[in-house]
Amino acid sequence: MKKKVTMQDIADQLNISKNSVSQALRGKEGVSEETRERIKRVAEEMGYQYPGARKQKKPGRTGNIGLIASDFAFSFKNFFGEIYLSIEKEVVKRGMNLHIQSINRDQKENLILPSFIENKMVDGILILSHISTEYINKVISTDIPTVLVDYHHPNIHADAVLTNNRFGAYLAVQHLIELNHRDIAFVGNVKYLPSYEERYEGYLLALREYGIEPNEKFIFKNAEEKEEVILQYIQQLEQQPTAWFCANDRLGFLVNSGLKQQGIQVPDQASICSYDNGQLSKISTPKTTTVDIDLELYGRRAVELLFWRMENKNEPFQEILLSSKLIKRESTALAPKRS
Repeated sequence: MKKKVTMQDIADQLNISKNSVSQALRGKEGVSEETRERIKRVAEEMGYQYPGARKQKKPGRTGNIGLIASDFAFSFKNFFGEIYLSIEKEVVKRGMNLHIQSINRDQKENLILPSFIENKMVDGILILSHISTEYINKVISTDIPTVLVDYHHPNIHADAVLTNNRFGAYLAVQHLIELNHRDIAFVGNVKYLPSYEERYEGYLLALREYGIEPNEKFIFKNAEEKEEVILQYIQQLEQQPTAWFCANDRLGFLVNSGLKQQGIQVPDQASICSYDNGQLSKISTPKTTTVDIDLELYGRRAVELLFWRMENKNEPFQEILLSSKLIKRESTALAPKRS
């Protein structure tokens, strides 16, 4: 029989006192945030059962939560992967199990639900990003409490946790305008994800409020995330914009690469601002100014809202909007003077 992991085992592993472990795992003061996170991480690795996980599940409950997303959404490992890890951590902390399934095209088009939803083997469902409005409504029709993460639609009646993409994009473009940029390009496929369309709207809002007319030649709103495509966009321009706002960090990285291939220096000749504050924004040369999203908070708030909904099934639906902040790095500078 496998030995039960105790707080003393965790303390011995980290060479600290059992009291410090207890304070960290019970949310008490007395340890630094860095130490607390290290203790939690080791506790999870060793299989320690949190006090909340030992509680008996309520009568009529399965003790399970479902998490679904499209194959496409799950492919964004740096973004949705971090949200998923946060969700898993919160669900386990509350003493429940997490069932995960990606939804492929056939399942989406034929409205085939995962068996754990069809057979009502979960007490609540989290849906990451967009699958299709029809599919999501099929999930909701099961009457299992459902929360959307990073997606909403007027025809979907469910709770949602969202990031304020419009305002985040507005902050990014405003930053470029305050650096005297007027010729600002947009790059992103607005049909790919609703969040990209919202970021495009934020780009337009900032230009409008500062009295700048959008230049259609600088707007690439069906952009594929391929190096050759982005390079072609740059090469076809008769006049280069002095700044680029990109709907995500990968596009920012590709724009940076394309500009370099054309001999355009960043940020001296062209500034770049992107979105998500992912790994590519940090390893790019120069590092990319970007809009940061607290992905850990995203997951945590989604689980909190779902557990609230499970206890309050008749309350009005809520949309929780999380704010974003601009991280200024070396890829943005004052606009070059036109000759």
